[in-house]
Amino acid sequence: MSEAARSLLQRWGASFRKGTDFDSWGQLVEAIDEYQILARHLQKEAQSQHNNSEFTEDQKKTIAKIATCLELRSAALQSAQSQDEFKLEDLKKLEPILKNILTYNKEFPFDVQPVPLRKILAPGEEEHLEFEEDDEEGGAGAGSPDSFPARVPGTLLPRLPSEPGMTLLTINIEKIGLKDAGQCIDPYITVSVKDLNGIDLTPVQDTPVALRKEDTYVHFNVDIEIQKHIEKLTKGAAIFFEFKHYKPKKRFTSTKCFAFMEMDEIKPGAIVIELYKKPTDFKRKKLQLLTKKPLYLHLHQTLHKE
Repeated sequence: MSEAARSLLQRWGASFRKGTDFDSWGQLVEAIDEYQILARHLQKEAQSQHNNSEFTEDQKKTIAKIATCLELRSAALQSAQSQDEFKLEDLKKLEPILKNILTYNKEFPFDVQPVPLRKILAPGEEEHLEFEEDDEEGGAGAGSPDSFPARVPGTLLPRLPSEPGMTLLTINIEKIGLKDAGQCIDPYITVSVKDLNGIDLTPVQDTPVALRKEDTYVHFNVDIEIQKHIEKLTKGAAIFFEFKHYKPKKRFTSTKCFAFMEMDEIKPGAIVIELYKKPTDFKRKKLQLLTKKPLYLHLHQTLHKE
């Protein structure tokens, strides 16, 4: 076994155990995050070109099936009605297979098929792709490229150190209202702070995948720590929220709609903001409401000042 393969298997095994531990302890949000991150790593390896992979084609098929099982368990945890569809006990049977993938030669214990690799695109990148849109997702356009390093979906940044006389903002993303909320796959929200020209003022952050979908709402209940003191933001800045979901037929994650909050809206307490059609207009020049229905992004703001 090469050192690279050994290192990969160790990392995957540690992540697998971490996810099942969270699952066993009832820490479902943490378990879902761990399962989905590992599933994407496995999918990426399974679809890598042969010359760039440490594994044979048969081994990659098994790796891809393990990724499918991780997603099935993740989906079961997100739906109260499907808890028994793929049990934790079933998933634990796969740990020795993953650990011994180089020597495993038996039939896979579950009748599953590999799922496509999920391509995660930077804000605006998906607008350059050619594909059919549904009624609510209009036109194509160019977004603003990130000026900060690429990030892993589901990673949030901690609160900045406090400074005398300066204000920090925590935004709790409670839920978003959508007429087809229940049909969104692996939904998450990308949060960015832009100036009037659409340039990033802070690193971009992605929420973990939503906690649950209920009626016309996708629930998140996640805190975002804005990565700059409010007093240091430039005049005319705005905080953007891009709602994204996976599209199986297109095999990538797409922006469905967006919302934004301007500086005069920063105040303690609850706030609801309107949803706009894609592509995300960071310059706020040509805004189109997503729907006439009363559906919004629900937030709660907390200000921290010394």
